[in-house]
Amino acid sequence: MTNHIRLSTLSAFAFLVLLGSCVSANKYERLNAEKIKYQGESEQCRKDIDKLTADFQKANEELAGLNKRLGRLTNDSATMAVDFDRAQKLYKELNATYESLLKNHERLASNSTAEQSKLSKDLALREKEIMAIEANLVEAQQKVKKLNDDLLAREKKMKELENILSEKEKSVNALRAQISDALLSFKESDLTVQIKNGKVYVSLSEDLLFKSGSYSVDNKGKDALKKVSGVLKNHKEVIILVEGHTDDVPITKGTAGMQDNWDLSVLRANAIVRILQNEGVPAENLTAAGRSQYSPIDSAKNSAARQKNRRTELILTPRLDDLFKILE
Repeated sequence: MTNHIRLSTLSAFAFLVLLGSCVSANKYERLNAEKIKYQGESEQCRKDIDKLTADFQKANEELAGLNKRLGRLTNDSATMAVDFDRAQKLYKELNATYESLLKNHERLASNSTAEQSKLSKDLALREKEIMAIEANLVEAQQKVKKLNDDLLAREKKMKELENILSEKEKSVNALRAQISDALLSFKESDLTVQIKNGKVYVSLSEDLLFKSGSYSVDNKGKDALKKVSGVLKNHKEVIILVEGHTDDVPITKGTAGMQDNWDLSVLRANAIVRILQNEGVPAENLTAAGRSQYSPIDSAKNSAARQKNRRTELILTPRLDDLFKILE
Protein backbone atom coordinates (compact mmCIF):
# COMPACT_ATOMS: atom_id res chain seq x y z
CA MET A 1 0.00 0.00 0.00
CA THR A 2 2.88 2.37 0.76
CA ASN A 3 4.35 1.84 -2.67
CA HIS A 4 0.98 2.58 -4.26
CA ILE A 5 0.77 5.92 -2.40
CA ARG A 6 4.23 6.81 -3.57
CA LEU A 7 3.35 6.13 -7.18
CA SER A 8 0.23 8.30 -6.94
CA THR A 9 2.19 11.12 -5.41
CA LEU A 10 4.85 10.92 -8.08
CA SER A 11 2.24 10.98 -10.79
CA ALA A 12 0.63 14.11 -9.31
CA PHE A 13 3.97 15.68 -8.88
CA ALA A 14 4.92 15.02 -12.46
CA PHE A 15 1.67 16.40 -13.57
CA LEU A 16 2.28 19.65 -11.69
CA VAL A 17 5.75 19.90 -13.12
CA LEU A 18 4.38 19.54 -16.60
CA LEU A 19 1.82 22.20 -15.87
CA GLY A 20 4.30 24.54 -14.30
CA SER A 21 6.37 26.13 -17.03
CA CYS A 22 8.29 28.06 -14.47
CA VAL A 23 10.15 24.94 -13.19
CA SER A 24 13.80 25.09 -13.85
CA ALA A 25 15.74 22.46 -15.82
CA ASN A 26 17.88 21.38 -12.86
CA LYS A 27 14.91 20.75 -10.73
CA TYR A 28 13.34 18.67 -13.47
CA GLU A 29 16.31 16.46 -13.81
CA ARG A 30 16.45 15.95 -10.07
CA LEU A 31 12.83 14.96 -10.00
CA ASN A 32 13.25 12.64 -12.94
CA ALA A 33 16.14 10.91 -11.17
CA GLU A 34 14.01 10.42 -8.12
CA LYS A 35 11.30 8.94 -10.35
CA ILE A 36 13.68 6.40 -11.80
CA LYS A 37 14.88 5.53 -8.32
CA TYR A 38 11.36 4.98 -7.07
CA GLN A 39 10.50 2.85 -10.12
CA GLY A 40 13.50 0.58 -9.32
CA GLU A 41 12.41 0.29 -5.73
CA SER A 42 8.91 -0.58 -6.94
CA GLU A 43 10.25 -3.39 -9.18
CA GLN A 44 12.31 -4.80 -6.30
CA CYS A 45 9.22 -4.76 -4.10
CA ARG A 46 7.31 -6.82 -6.69
CA LYS A 47 10.15 -9.36 -6.78
CA ASP A 48 10.20 -9.57 -3.00
CA ILE A 49 6.43 -10.13 -2.99
CA ASP A 50 6.72 -12.98 -5.54
CA LYS A 51 9.50 -14.64 -3.53
CA LEU A 52 7.52 -14.37 -0.31
CA THR A 53 4.50 -15.88 -2.07
CA ALA A 54 6.58 -18.84 -3.31
CA ASP A 55 8.14 -19.37 0.11
CA PHE A 56 4.68 -19.33 1.65
CA GLN A 57 3.41 -21.95 -0.79
CA LYS A 58 6.47 -24.18 -0.13
CA ALA A 59 5.95 -23.80 3.63
CA ASN A 60 2.31 -24.94 3.21
CA GLU A 61 3.46 -28.02 1.25
CA GLU A 62 6.02 -28.92 3.91
CA LEU A 63 3.35 -28.49 6.56
CA ALA A 64 1.06 -30.91 4.71
CA GLY A 65 3.92 -33.45 4.48
CA LEU A 66 4.65 -33.10 8.18
CA ASN A 67 0.95 -33.66 8.96
CA LYS A 68 1.00 -36.91 6.93
CA ARG A 69 4.16 -38.05 8.66
CA LEU A 70 2.62 -37.22 12.00
CA GLY A 71 -0.37 -39.45 11.09
CA ARG A 72 1.92 -42.33 10.19
CA LEU A 73 3.91 -41.91 13.38
CA THR A 74 0.67 -41.93 15.34
CA ASN A 75 -0.36 -45.23 13.69
CA ASP A 76 3.12 -46.68 14.25
CA SER A 77 2.97 -45.66 17.87
CA ALA A 78 -0.32 -47.54 18.31
CA THR A 79 1.10 -50.65 16.59
CA MET A 80 4.22 -50.50 18.72
CA ALA A 81 2.07 -50.31 21.81
CA VAL A 82 0.26 -53.50 20.79
CA ASP A 83 3.59 -55.21 20.01
CA PHE A 84 4.99 -54.06 23.33
CA ASP A 85 2.06 -55.59 25.21
CA ARG A 86 2.47 -58.83 23.27
CA ALA A 87 6.23 -58.89 23.92
CA GLN A 88 5.66 -58.23 27.59
CA LYS A 89 3.20 -61.13 27.77
CA LEU A 90 5.65 -63.42 25.96
CA TYR A 91 8.41 -62.35 28.33
CA LYS A 92 6.29 -63.35 31.29
CA GLU A 93 5.57 -66.76 29.72
CA LEU A 94 9.27 -67.34 28.93
CA ASN A 95 10.24 -66.30 32.44
CA ALA A 96 7.75 -68.81 33.87
CA THR A 97 9.14 -71.54 31.57
CA TYR A 98 12.67 -70.68 32.65
CA GLU A 99 11.70 -70.97 36.30
CA SER A 100 10.12 -74.38 35.61
CA LEU A 101 13.20 -75.61 33.75
CA LEU A 102 15.45 -74.38 36.52
CA LYS A 103 13.45 -76.36 39.06
CA ASN A 104 13.59 -79.48 36.85
CA HIS A 105 17.34 -79.04 36.45
CA GLU A 106 17.80 -78.87 40.20
CA ARG A 107 15.66 -82.01 40.61
CA LEU A 108 17.61 -83.89 37.94
CA ALA A 109 20.92 -82.75 39.39
CA SER A 110 20.02 -84.38 42.67
CA ASN A 111 19.46 -87.72 40.88
CA SER A 112 22.38 -87.38 38.46
CA THR A 113 24.83 -89.52 40.46
CA ALA A 114 22.63 -92.63 40.42
CA GLU A 115 21.65 -92.09 36.81
CA GLN A 116 25.25 -91.55 35.75
CA SER A 117 26.26 -94.77 37.47
CA LYS A 118 23.50 -96.66 35.64
CA LEU A 119 24.46 -95.03 32.35
CA SER A 120 28.10 -95.97 32.88
CA LYS A 121 27.15 -99.61 33.46
CA ASP A 122 24.89 -99.61 30.41
CA LEU A 123 27.65 -98.02 28.35
CA ALA A 124 30.20 -100.62 29.48
CA LEU A 125 27.73 -103.38 28.61
CA ARG A 126 27.10 -101.86 25.18
CA GLU A 127 30.84 -101.57 24.58
CA LYS A 128 31.27 -105.29 25.34
CA GLU A 129 28.39 -106.13 23.02
CA ILE A 130 29.90 -103.96 20.28
CA MET A 131 33.30 -105.58 20.73
CA ALA A 132 31.70 -109.03 20.50
CA ILE A 133 29.82 -107.98 17.37
CA GLU A 134 33.01 -106.59 15.85
CA ALA A 135 34.83 -109.84 16.65
CA ASN A 136 32.02 -111.83 15.06
CA LEU A 137 32.11 -109.51 12.08
CA VAL A 138 35.85 -110.02 11.62
CA GLU A 139 35.38 -113.78 11.92
CA ALA A 140 32.51 -113.65 9.43
CA GLN A 141 34.61 -111.60 7.04
CA GLN A 142 37.41 -114.16 7.31
CA LYS A 143 34.93 -116.96 6.65
CA VAL A 144 33.52 -115.08 3.67
CA LYS A 145 37.03 -114.56 2.33
CA LYS A 146 37.81 -118.24 2.79
CA LEU A 147 34.55 -119.19 1.11
CA ASN A 148 35.32 -116.86 -1.77
CA ASP A 149 38.81 -118.34 -2.07
CA ASP A 150 37.35 -121.84 -1.97
CA LEU A 151 34.77 -120.87 -4.54
CA LEU A 152 37.43 -119.49 -6.84
CA ALA A 153 39.48 -122.65 -6.38
CA ARG A 154 36.42 -124.81 -7.07
CA GLU A 155 35.59 -122.76 -10.13
CA LYS A 156 39.14 -123.24 -11.33
CA LYS A 157 38.90 -126.99 -10.71
CA MET A 158 35.53 -127.07 -12.40
CA LYS A 159 36.96 -125.34 -15.42
CA GLU A 160 39.85 -127.81 -15.50
CA LEU A 161 37.39 -130.71 -15.15
CA GLU A 162 35.27 -129.34 -17.97
CA ASN A 163 38.35 -129.04 -20.16
CA ILE A 164 39.49 -132.58 -19.32
CA LEU A 165 36.00 -134.02 -19.86
CA SER A 166 35.74 -132.16 -23.13
CA GLU A 167 39.07 -133.61 -24.23
CA LYS A 168 38.00 -137.09 -23.06
CA GLU A 169 34.76 -136.75 -24.97
CA LYS A 170 36.67 -135.80 -28.10
CA SER A 171 39.03 -138.73 -27.51
CA VAL A 172 36.14 -141.18 -27.05
CA ASN A 173 34.42 -139.95 -30.21
CA ALA A 174 37.65 -140.24 -32.14
CA LEU A 175 38.27 -143.76 -30.78
CA ARG A 176 34.77 -144.88 -31.74
CA ALA A 177 35.22 -143.48 -35.25
CA GLN A 178 38.59 -145.25 -35.65
CA ILE A 179 37.26 -148.62 -34.48
CA SER A 180 34.15 -148.27 -36.65
CA ASP A 181 36.33 -147.51 -39.66
CA ALA A 182 38.57 -150.50 -38.84
CA LEU A 183 35.56 -152.87 -38.74
CA LEU A 184 33.74 -151.63 -41.83
CA SER A 185 34.42 -154.88 -43.67
CA PHE A 186 32.38 -156.93 -41.19
CA LYS A 187 28.63 -157.45 -41.23
CA GLU A 188 26.60 -154.99 -39.16
CA SER A 189 24.75 -157.92 -37.57
CA ASP A 190 28.00 -159.32 -36.18
CA LEU A 191 29.14 -156.23 -34.27
CA THR A 192 28.14 -152.80 -32.98
CA VAL A 193 30.24 -149.82 -31.89
CA GLN A 194 28.54 -147.22 -29.72
CA ILE A 195 29.20 -144.73 -26.92
CA LYS A 196 27.48 -145.09 -23.54
CA ASN A 197 28.30 -143.20 -20.35
CA GLY A 198 31.48 -141.76 -21.82
CA LYS A 199 32.79 -145.19 -22.87
CA VAL A 200 33.09 -146.97 -26.20
CA TYR A 201 31.27 -150.32 -26.31
CA VAL A 202 32.39 -152.77 -29.02
CA SER A 203 29.96 -155.70 -29.01
CA LEU A 204 31.04 -158.80 -30.99
CA SER A 205 28.51 -161.57 -31.63
CA GLU A 206 29.15 -165.26 -30.87
CA ASP A 207 28.77 -166.07 -34.58
CA LEU A 208 31.74 -163.78 -35.33
CA LEU A 209 34.01 -165.20 -32.63
CA PHE A 210 33.12 -168.72 -31.47
CA LYS A 211 31.38 -171.94 -32.30
CA SER A 212 28.58 -172.93 -29.93
CA GLY A 213 29.89 -174.04 -26.54
CA SER A 214 33.53 -173.26 -27.52
CA TYR A 215 35.98 -170.62 -26.28
CA SER A 216 38.40 -171.03 -29.21
CA VAL A 217 38.27 -167.91 -31.42
CA ASP A 218 37.51 -168.52 -35.13
CA ASN A 219 39.73 -167.07 -37.83
CA LYS A 220 37.09 -164.53 -38.78
CA GLY A 221 36.96 -163.42 -35.15
CA LYS A 222 40.74 -163.23 -34.92
CA ASP A 223 40.75 -160.98 -37.99
CA ALA A 224 38.26 -158.63 -36.34
CA LEU A 225 40.24 -158.57 -33.10
CA LYS A 226 43.47 -157.81 -34.99
CA LYS A 227 41.83 -154.79 -36.59
CA VAL A 228 40.61 -153.60 -33.18
CA SER A 229 44.09 -154.20 -31.73
CA GLY A 230 45.61 -152.07 -34.48
CA VAL A 231 43.63 -149.14 -33.12
CA LEU A 232 43.95 -149.88 -29.39
CA LYS A 233 47.72 -150.36 -29.28
CA ASN A 234 48.06 -146.71 -30.35
CA HIS A 235 45.82 -145.60 -27.44
CA LYS A 236 47.79 -146.53 -24.38
CA GLU A 237 45.58 -144.23 -22.30
CA VAL A 238 42.56 -146.51 -22.88
CA ILE A 239 41.55 -149.21 -20.35
CA ILE A 240 39.99 -152.30 -22.00
CA LEU A 241 37.51 -154.49 -20.12
CA VAL A 242 36.62 -157.69 -22.00
CA GLU A 243 33.29 -159.14 -20.84
CA GLY A 244 32.03 -162.57 -21.90
CA HIS A 245 28.24 -163.07 -22.06
CA THR A 246 26.18 -166.23 -22.63
CA ASP A 247 22.52 -166.99 -23.01
CA ASP A 248 20.44 -168.73 -20.34
CA VAL A 249 20.76 -172.22 -21.82
CA PRO A 250 23.09 -174.26 -19.57
CA ILE A 251 26.03 -176.01 -21.19
CA THR A 252 26.52 -179.71 -20.80
CA LYS A 253 28.53 -180.27 -17.67
CA GLY A 254 32.04 -181.43 -18.31
CA THR A 255 32.17 -179.86 -21.80
CA ALA A 256 35.85 -179.10 -22.41
CA GLY A 257 36.38 -178.99 -18.64
CA MET A 258 33.61 -176.39 -18.03
CA GLN A 259 30.96 -176.74 -15.39
CA ASP A 260 28.53 -173.96 -16.37
CA ASN A 261 28.04 -170.71 -18.30
CA TRP A 262 30.28 -168.86 -15.83
CA ASP A 263 33.23 -170.88 -16.97
CA LEU A 264 32.31 -170.41 -20.62
CA SER A 265 31.97 -166.60 -20.33
CA VAL A 266 35.27 -166.26 -18.43
CA LEU A 267 37.21 -168.54 -20.78
CA ARG A 268 35.94 -166.67 -23.82
CA ALA A 269 36.98 -163.32 -22.26
CA ASN A 270 40.43 -164.73 -21.44
CA ALA A 271 40.88 -165.98 -25.00
CA ILE A 272 40.14 -162.57 -26.46
CA VAL A 273 42.43 -160.81 -23.93
CA ARG A 274 45.32 -163.05 -25.00
CA ILE A 275 44.75 -162.25 -28.69
CA LEU A 276 44.69 -158.50 -27.96
CA GLN A 277 47.86 -158.79 -25.88
CA ASN A 278 49.61 -160.79 -28.60
CA GLU A 279 48.67 -158.08 -31.12
CA GLY A 280 50.49 -155.41 -29.08
CA VAL A 281 47.82 -154.04 -26.74
CA PRO A 282 49.50 -153.35 -23.34
CA ALA A 283 48.64 -156.16 -20.92
CA GLU A 284 48.30 -153.68 -18.03
CA ASN A 285 45.39 -152.11 -19.89
CA LEU A 286 43.47 -155.38 -20.22
CA THR A 287 40.96 -157.01 -17.88
CA ALA A 288 38.94 -160.17 -18.51
CA ALA A 289 35.55 -160.78 -16.90
CA GLY A 290 32.73 -163.27 -17.30
CA ARG A 291 29.09 -162.25 -16.83
CA SER A 292 27.49 -165.61 -17.71
CA GLN A 293 23.79 -165.13 -18.61
CA TYR A 294 23.13 -162.41 -15.99
CA SER A 295 23.48 -159.27 -18.11
CA PRO A 296 21.23 -159.94 -21.12
CA ILE A 297 20.46 -157.47 -23.88
CA ASP A 298 17.06 -159.06 -24.50
CA SER A 299 15.25 -160.86 -21.68
CA ALA A 300 12.87 -162.72 -23.98
CA LYS A 301 12.98 -166.52 -23.97
CA ASN A 302 13.36 -167.17 -27.70
CA SER A 303 16.14 -167.96 -30.14
CA ALA A 304 16.45 -164.39 -31.47
CA ALA A 305 16.88 -162.96 -27.97
CA ARG A 306 19.35 -165.66 -26.96
CA GLN A 307 21.40 -165.01 -30.11
CA LYS A 308 21.70 -161.31 -29.12
CA ASN A 309 22.75 -162.21 -25.59
CA ARG A 310 25.60 -164.53 -26.71
CA ARG A 311 28.27 -161.88 -27.21
CA THR A 312 31.60 -160.51 -26.08
CA GLU A 313 31.89 -156.81 -25.24
CA LEU A 314 35.02 -154.70 -25.26
CA ILE A 315 34.40 -151.73 -22.98
CA LEU A 316 36.94 -149.00 -23.73
CA THR A 317 37.44 -146.36 -21.03
CA PRO A 318 39.90 -143.44 -21.28
CA ARG A 319 42.11 -143.09 -18.21
CA LEU A 320 40.85 -140.45 -15.84
CA ASP A 321 44.08 -139.95 -13.86
CA ASP A 322 44.11 -136.21 -14.59
CA LEU A 323 40.51 -135.97 -13.46
CA PHE A 324 41.22 -137.82 -10.21
CA LYS A 325 44.21 -135.58 -9.49
CA ILE A 326 42.00 -132.53 -9.76
CA LEU A 327 39.34 -134.12 -7.55
CA GLU A 328 41.96 -134.83 -4.90
